[in-house]
Amino acid sequence: MSKRCYYEVLEVTRTVEFEEIKRSYRKLAVKHHPDKNPGDATAEARFREIAEAYDVLGDPDKRSAYDRYGHSAFQGGASASGGHDPFDLFREMFGASGGGGGIFDHFFGGGNGAQEGRGSDLRYDLQITLEEAFAGCEKEVELRKLDNCAACDGTGGSKGSKVSTCSLCRGHGQVVASRGFFQVAQPCPQCHGQGRTIDKPCRGCGGEGRAEKTSRIKLNIPAGIDEGSRLRSSGGGEAGKRGAGAGDLYVVIHLREHAMFTREASDLYCKIPIPFVTAALGGEVEVPTLSGPVKMKIPPGTQGGSDFRVKGHGMPRLQSHAKGDLHVKLEVEVPSKLNAAQKEALQIFAGLCGEENTPIHRSFTERLKGLFAD
Repeated sequence: MSKRCYYEVLEVTRTVEFEEIKRSYRKLAVKHHPDKNPGDATAEARFREIAEAYDVLGDPDKRSAYDRYGHSAFQGGASASGGHDPFDLFREMFGASGGGGGIFDHFFGGGNGAQEGRGSDLRYDLQITLEEAFAGCEKEVELRKLDNCAACDGTGGSKGSKVSTCSLCRGHGQVVASRGFFQVAQPCPQCHGQGRTIDKPCRGCGGEGRAEKTSRIKLNIPAGIDEGSRLRSSGGGEAGKRGAGAGDLYVVIHLREHAMFTREASDLYCKIPIPFVTAALGGEVEVPTLSGPVKMKIPPGTQGGSDFRVKGHGMPRLQSHAKGDLHVKLEVEVPSKLNAAQKEALQIFAGLCGEENTPIHRSFTERLKGLFAD
């Protein structure tokens, strides 16, 4: 089944800047996240599609490769994907099929590393709270993956077995086959590229040296981490065959929607209500922040919708001691139920207010008169 265009998946055009891609990804990821759509397989599939698209378009180098070659730019060397690599023929012609390092591996990202049998890299999507992203935290992820076989300790052989050099490839792990005018190097079919054979393969893993099991991996989440950030756990991927190197685990961070704050880069935004009297006379209000409430002064005559900035109370900036700011939008709360005495007092107040106390209304009235005059 062919994949949809990544730009179409994220609902953006090919010419947009990174920030627009990031905003669209956040909106779609929140909408289709499995936690918000429990039991909905369609939403889960859509979420994974969105995450995959952002993984490419959110990286300048990957995006450039995708713009030039499309999906085929990422099919090479993805051992867990099972996809067809359009550059396989070139790798074989230049002798680069036996574990990487060839010229086409360098340019097109193929190959499985210098060590044959290296384990696959894995991806894990981890959701954390805004508070955890603010303070930093330690998380433990649990996943099923191929790990070193406990029965043979990853060697692939039963107790007392002997390891011999492969008689077919003589330890090279590759054999050369003729294809027309070309001689092509390919993995040895007898030892499967290992260069060695075992006379008594382990029954637990069939001689591969690895078996599926549940693993727990601890991660340190740095303070200030943002939506879509990736953390790498070196060696946290699948184990390699017969003791070969393990792949890496890439953890993609997702932030839960917060009840109070929204985030843009290192700045936070929130709305707070203030009494009508405080807006008119001025005063001091308590503003919530992720590190505790702070006091903020309100000048007399503050209008609803006014924006205030509380410096240094946003998110920490990665690899820095600095923090962003908190932006507060004020909502003036008008009393909804008034008794007779309160109504009378407000009517007296209204009678005492002249035009000098309502500059916004006066400006609106003047513009309205001009509109009807035209």
